[in-house]
Amino acid sequence: MVPVVKTDLTVDLTEFTQFLWANAIPHRVVEEGDSQTLFVAAHINREKVLELFQYWREGGDLASINVQVHNPKSRSPFKISELKQLPATALLIFLSAIITLLIDFGGNASWMVRFSFADFTLSSSQIEYHTLSTMLSSGELWRIWTPMFMHFSLLHILFNLLWVWMIGGSIERLQGTTHFLLLVLFSAALSNLAQFWVTGPLFGGLSGVVFAVLGYTWLWDQLSSRPLFRLPKALFGFMIFWLALGYTGALEFIGLGAIANTAHLAGLLSGLAFALISRVWLPKSS
Repeated sequence: MVPVVKTDLTVDLTEFTQFLWANAIPHRVVEEGDSQTLFVAAHINREKVLELFQYWREGGDLASINVQVHNPKSRSPFKISELKQLPATALLIFLSAIITLLIDFGGNASWMVRFSFADFTLSSSQIEYHTLSTMLSSGELWRIWTPMFMHFSLLHILFNLLWVWMIGGSIERLQGTTHFLLLVLFSAALSNLAQFWVTGPLFGGLSGVVFAVLGYTWLWDQLSSRPLFRLPKALFGFMIFWLALGYTGALEFIGLGAIANTAHLAGLLSGLAFALISRVWLPKSS
């Protein structure tokens, strides 16, 4: 994001930020000490926003304004070409696609064993796999995260990447690549560890991260005086419903395959925890 204007805390920006949200202009207000800074997304014309701000401060009526603040080459925040501005989101999508193809949607065990949480061997009647301590002592620490890139059906990967692109991309755009990447690494590690503890190494997917980013954005806005992400209120309710539905076995019954319910729950909890941590870690912001 790029800074537009810095003002005293005594200036109430509520009306102006409501105007920005009403016109789908991604922005953020960061408070530091006795001042506050308005930031807008990189694809927004900051000079035009500054013009509008000055017009508003001089008593102008924003309702009469026809807003055109997107840069000509960047009208939509979710164009595929703009993934170059979202390196972490792009990397998740790229690695998920490549590794899912390598494992042939779960049909190639020789590749799966390279990316699973622990090394394993399959026999006709059972699976044998290394323990967590063996994996850690062998130095194969990448296994903590690589299961998130393995997907076992086309619907599985498309569903997860859609959420990563839309919600994860919003986090990266509004709060930065480093912050989003830390959320991904934190939630993937916890959700993968929890799922391995319950079922062993034969699992994969970004679903734990998806639940984490949804939980994170929901709680962040709940704790903010000025919501930043503004996701539909029903979305969190649907997420809880989907989580509960997974535990009933209904999703497997209708043909969606085995569901990593523990990873979903751990991902959600890790996203909520990361939101609480971030409220202390990041500067006070909207």
